[in-house]
Amino acid sequence: MEFVKTLLEQQPMFALFLTIAIGYGVGEINIKGFSLGVGAVLFVALAIGWFAPRSAPAAMIGTLGLALFLYAVGAQYGKQFFLGFTSAYGRRANLIALVGVLLSGVTSLVCMRVYQLNPGHALGLFAGSGTSTATLQAAIAELGNDDPAVGYSVAYPFGVAGPIVLLYIAFAIFKPKIVAPSGGGMEILEVSLGNPQFAGKTVAELMSGLPGDVQVVARRRAHHNEPATPDLVLAEHDILLMVGPNRATLDLAGKRLGEPEPGRMLKDRKHLDYLRVFASRPAIVGRTLGELGLPGDNAAVVAHVRRGDTDLLARSDLVLEFGDRVGLLANPADFAALRKFFGNSIKGTAEFSYISIGIGMALGFLLGALSIPLPGIGKVGLGLSGVLIVALILGKLRRTAGLNWTIPLSANLVLRNLGLTVFLAQVGMTSGPRFAATVSETGLLMLGLGAVVLLALAVPVILLGMFVCRMSFDQVAGIVAGACGNPAILAYANKLAPTDEPDIGYAMIFPGMTIVKILFVDIVPVFLQH
Repeated sequence: MEFVKTLLEQQPMFALFLTIAIGYGVGEINIKGFSLGVGAVLFVALAIGWFAPRSAPAAMIGTLGLALFLYAVGAQYGKQFFLGFTSAYGRRANLIALVGVLLSGVTSLVCMRVYQLNPGHALGLFAGSGTSTATLQAAIAELGNDDPAVGYSVAYPFGVAGPIVLLYIAFAIFKPKIVAPSGGGMEILEVSLGNPQFAGKTVAELMSGLPGDVQVVARRRAHHNEPATPDLVLAEHDILLMVGPNRATLDLAGKRLGEPEPGRMLKDRKHLDYLRVFASRPAIVGRTLGELGLPGDNAAVVAHVRRGDTDLLARSDLVLEFGDRVGLLANPADFAALRKFFGNSIKGTAEFSYISIGIGMALGFLLGALSIPLPGIGKVGLGLSGVLIVALILGKLRRTAGLNWTIPLSANLVLRNLGLTVFLAQVGMTSGPRFAATVSETGLLMLGLGAVVLLALAVPVILLGMFVCRMSFDQVAGIVAGACGNPAILAYANKLAPTDEPDIGYAMIFPGMTIVKILFVDIVPVFLQH
């Protein structure tokens, strides 16, 4: 064992990646649907840090990992975050989450006073109950020691498992009726235009009277298929090809236009066929579909865009991202030109601009280095929350002066998970010895306090959402996931409520509550010093 200890301490990078490998292996252990996931890396790191105290890599490695995680989150959720402040639902959801987070913070301070905890342990309990690694880093930086990592590691299991258990209990008690969306992609319908009131109107005029999630993409007339451009004039008995997210909506729109005519267009591919390409050319990424001038001698139209595992309706304001799979209806003679126009390289699913990330991260660190004066408190630095704030802004802008700020979903997930994993491993290895000493001194006390702080966070969110604001269960589940922060909670919420609402709630809540948690641990020590 002494040989292993010496090896780990002499090769910190070897120790770091061994910790990551073992941690992920432990995280995949599933007990009745519950697993620690990436959180297991922290516990393995604590054990290795205790066993080999000098094996921890430099602190800058952990800081870089967390910065990558925060930047990736902000770049992905920037648009949803700002939308959350413009809608009534978004404002209520953020207010509910804010109440839960602040109650959790106050509870951690009460525990500190009652049980004579040191401030680091109390703030660590707060960060761990909210599973916020960014808050942990801010607390460590503010206090100048690793005490918060101890409280964090004790509260983290409750921060992951507690909300899942509470959501399960709420689901079992209230038995909400949740209708899962049908299908995973777009549906199509061919309709003969039999309603005379639409004859002589353009495609744009016709679509203005249809449901917003239904689109006319092609027309057949006189044995000839062609894309349905907005200014195309329609006539009675034209065959129209429509796309939509589900069969029920399409059937409803089809009845208004005429009678279904399945197969009339799809059997004839001579003049119009389907082409799917990858968006990988930098010149078209970051632009809206309405800004694209599709090449070729014949008209072409974008029928839909698939991003990750989701099909998106081809609206003119939809912004293309690297790796999007674009479905087109075009003349086969123009296929080669269209492939060249979009790039059509599968490498686009993982490509992004290092210039954009470099500028964005630099601006984020610069913002975090600034000290903001707060009356009665003093100057407070944003720290790594500056990276998150800049990333949220850039994620909303998406493209500025030729620079594309978006990151393909697959690459985003890699950056996010790698950054989070490296941070957890580094901080766990650093704080391992102190964690072991604290747990041996306090016994079950810290574990119980971790559970109490978590209940103060999650229970008010569930009660306020369901009984005060009368929100649906799937909306409340998304708010709980966003307030508590851990992706494992979101994954479980999606199992209970397989709709889009949990994802939407998480996207609106998570970035803002991360900033609130960071500011809380930045501000509280100022008061504690007085």
